[in-house]
Amino acid sequence: VAQRLARAGYCAIVPDLYHGKTYEYSDFNSAIAHLKTLNDAVVMQEAHMAIQALQQRAEVRKDAIGTLGFCMGGRYAFMANAIHAEHLRAAVAFYGGGIAPDQDSVGRKSVLHLADQMGAPLLLLYGAEDQSITPGEHGRIATALSAAGKRYTLTVFPGAPHGFFADPRDSFRPDAAQEGWRLTLDHFTRYLGASA
Repeated sequence: VAQRLARAGYCAIVPDLYHGKTYEYSDFNSAIAHLKTLNDAVVMQEAHMAIQALQQRAEVRKDAIGTLGFCMGGRYAFMANAIHAEHLRAAVAFYGGGIAPDQDSVGRKSVLHLADQMGAPLLLLYGAEDQSITPGEHGRIATALSAAGKRYTLTVFPGAPHGFFADPRDSFRPDAAQEGWRLTLDHFTRYLGASA
């Protein structure tokens, strides 16, 4: 994804939240076990370090930094948009799990209390067939953001499951992935300015 952003003319950095540990898609249980050990405060510190690293690069406009995340990264993009609001101008969350769950399978707490702190326009992309993020959660997110007076767009793709952007997984849906990527680049162009 970072390479796709670079091809679109953006400078991209990916914080290594798992500190060098990688998992095959087939080893889902180990990846989830590791996810359960992540500390939100530490992840937000690492996000801040990534923002600082971007700000130190001569080719990066300091007033045009955005955040993008998928699944757990979507939740962290949502959080960063509040915690690092002074540095971000756009945020995109693809099927951000754990933003406003009734009960989260990995024990994460809702982060909707951060809605009031959000600064950047937020694009949220979900699949209608996502069994882990229900329409009720979409509603809670929309209600919190609307009540906070925030700029957001929430889009649901019919027939798309969780992970619809993740090529080459079984969940990959090319049409939803292509449209989601176009919406992402449109969002970044609008709020970060045209890429090179």
